[in-house]
Amino acid sequence: GSASTSGAVIASLSKGTSVTVYSEANGWAKVSANGKEGYISLSFLSSQSPNSPATTAPAVTTTKYVNVSSGSLNMRNGSSASSSIIVGLAKGTKVQVYSESGGWAKVEVYGQTGYVNSEFLSAVPPGSSPSSGTTSPVQQITTKYVNVKAGSSLNVRNSASASSVILTKLPSETEVKVYAEANGWAKIQVNGMEGYVSSEFISASKSAPAPSNEDQQTTKTMFVNVSLGSTLSMYNSDSTNASILVKLARGAEVTVISEENGWAKIEAYGQTGYVSSEFLSDSKPAVGADNPADQTAPPPNPDEAVIKYIDVVYGSSLNMRSSASTSGAVITKLARGTVVTFHSEENGWAKVTANGQTGYVSSQYLSETAPFNPNTTSSTIEKVYESYNISLDDLIKKQMAVNPQTDKKYKTFISFDAVTLISPTSGQVNGTGWNVRGGAGTDYWVVGKVNNLDTLQIVSTVTGADGSSWYEINYNKAWVNASPVDVAYYLDPNNFLSNTVDSLQFLKLSAAADIDAAEINERILSGKGILQGLAAAFITAGNTYGINEIYLISHALLETGNGTSELAKGVQINGKTVYNMYGIGAYDNTAISSGAQFAYNAGWFTPEAAIIGGAQFIGNGYINAGQDTLFKMKWNPSSITKNDFVSHQYATDIAWAAKQVKQINNIYSLLGTYKLVLEIPQFK
Repeated sequence: GSASTSGAVIASLSKGTSVTVYSEANGWAKVSANGKEGYISLSFLSSQSPNSPATTAPAVTTTKYVNVSSGSLNMRNGSSASSSIIVGLAKGTKVQVYSESGGWAKVEVYGQTGYVNSEFLSAVPPGSSPSSGTTSPVQQITTKYVNVKAGSSLNVRNSASASSVILTKLPSETEVKVYAEANGWAKIQVNGMEGYVSSEFISASKSAPAPSNEDQQTTKTMFVNVSLGSTLSMYNSDSTNASILVKLARGAEVTVISEENGWAKIEAYGQTGYVSSEFLSDSKPAVGADNPADQTAPPPNPDEAVIKYIDVVYGSSLNMRSSASTSGAVITKLARGTVVTFHSEENGWAKVTANGQTGYVSSQYLSETAPFNPNTTSSTIEKVYESYNISLDDLIKKQMAVNPQTDKKYKTFISFDAVTLISPTSGQVNGTGWNVRGGAGTDYWVVGKVNNLDTLQIVSTVTGADGSSWYEINYNKAWVNASPVDVAYYLDPNNFLSNTVDSLQFLKLSAAADIDAAEINERILSGKGILQGLAAAFITAGNTYGINEIYLISHALLETGNGTSELAKGVQINGKTVYNMYGIGAYDNTAISSGAQFAYNAGWFTPEAAIIGGAQFIGNGYINAGQDTLFKMKWNPSSITKNDFVSHQYATDIAWAAKQVKQINNIYSLLGTYKLVLEIPQFK
C-alpha cells in the first residue's frame, strides 16, 4: 500500500488492534500489524486501547552498531537463519533498530529493512566506551568439528528443533563455528550458512565418532558400473521418462541415500537424482585396457547437452514449431535420424535445437538411440590412433596458461576488500588488479577481472574455507576463462568416444568421404538456395585439396544460412558479381564488404569457384598443415609436444569442436554410402 486513499488495501484492522507505528506524516501513519506493513489514517489511531485507560507511546527506533569479532553480520529478509541474505554488514556499521524479538532485530540500513542476530549489535561503536552503563561483550565464537560415524552426516536445521527444516548435511570432521549452545542444540556457521545442530555430535577435536541417533542420516558410497565407454543417466525422478540431470561415467563415485523398486536416490557432483540400482556396485569396476590404472572417472560436463534422435517413419519428417502447440508456425522439418539437443519437456512437447534452430517437437518422436537407416547400405567406419608424448594433466596445465574461453555461466566471487558498498545489492570496485574467481578463495581459478570504479551487482556474502570474506557477484560477460574441470573434460577424448555423434570431432578431415553427387544433391542440397545442385563442386574441391567433402558442405551450410546469405547469393563489386561460401575474410563489423572484397581478390566469380577456391584456403590454413580433425584444429596438441607452448588454435572456445559435430552427423545420417575415418588422440 501507500500513504494515499488510492493505495491498495492490504488488510482490514478491527477496533482495538495493536499496531506498531514507525513514522507519521501528512495525516498518515506507517504501521506494522499482524506481520504486515502499510499505511493507515492517523484519525483512526489512539495512543491507548479503546477498552483500557492505559496509554502506550508509539514505537521509536534506536541506533545500534554491528559488533562482530571477524567477518560480517548477515542481514536477512526474515527472522530466520534460513532466510536469504540481503547484505553482509561490516563491523561498526550503524543501523536503526525498529524492534527486537526472539534473538532477532528488525533493522534499517542503506535504505533497506531486514533482520539481524541481536547478539551482534551494541549501543556504541565497537572500540568506544558507552556514555553510561555497560554493554554486553560480543559472544565468544569457538571452533568445533562434526563427530558422526563414517559414512553418516549431521543435519543442519533452521531452528533448534528436530522437526525443523534441514538446511544441509555435514560429513564427519567438518569444521564449524559455534556461536552458542543451549538445551542440547548448538547455533553454528559453516560455509557461509547459519543453522542449528545437535550438540551431541560436535566436539572440540576430531575424535572418536559419537553414537548414532535420528539426526544422522545413513548413506553409503557406491560406484557406477556400466560397460566400458558407456554412461549412466541420472534422472530428476525415479522414471526413465524423467529429465536427465547428468550422465555418469564408469567408475564415478556416488553417495546412495536410499534404494527402492530398482531405483537408487543418489548424490553426485553436488546434485541429487535417481539412477537404476542395477548399475551400481560396492567396489570400483576394473579399468579397461585403454585406461591407466590410476584413472578416476571424469566429472560430467556441467553444460553437457542431452542429445536425442528424430525417430519418424523413414521418408517422412517431423515438424519443428515456434511454440509447444500444433498451431505454432513450422520452423523447419527434421528427417529421421536427425540429432537434436534436448532442453526440456512438458505436456508432450520437447524444446530442442537442431542445425542451429531452436523450437518445439512432439516428444513421442524422440529416441535415446539412433534409429536404423534402411538406406545406409555401404557405410564404413575406420579408427586410427595418434599418440602424443605428453600426459593429459600436463596438456591441461599448458592450455590453462593461455586462458581458454567458455560461454558457460559460473558462480563468481570477489574479495570483500575489492568492493565498497553503494547499496545492499551493489558495490563499486576499489582500485585495479582485482580478480573475479570461481569460488570464495584465492585457490580458485580466475574467471576474469574488473576495472577500478566498475559497479557490481552483489548476490550474497560468503565466508571462504580460510575464514576470508567474499561477495558472490553477477559477472555478466559473454565469454570468460574456463574452469580447469571443464577444460579437462573437453581435452579428454574418452569423454566423446561412446557416442557416434560426439566422436565426429575426431573425423579425419583429410580423408575423402567417397560420396555420390546425385545422392548429395537429392538428400542434402535440395532446397538449399544457391547451393542446390552443386554437389559436384564440393566433391571436386575435396579431391583437389584433400578435404572431406561432408565437412565442406557442413561448413558452407552453416556459414551461408543454408545457401541464403547475401555473400552466398552474390555481391556486386567493381562491376562483377562475387561469391563467398565459407565466410572467408568476412570480418564481424564489415562482413559483407570485407567478404566480398576477399572473393573479388581471389577471383571467385561463380558459385563453383567460391566452393573450390575457398576449400584451398581452408586446406592450407589448417587441414593440410596437419590439423585435420576438429579436435586438432581446436587444441593443436602436436604444437605443445614439439614447441612446449600453445599455438595456432582455430578457436578459443573450449567446446568449439564438440559444437560442430551435430550438423556433420545430420548430413551423414541422410546418406546411404559413405566412409568415416576417425583419428583418436592418445596421451601418456
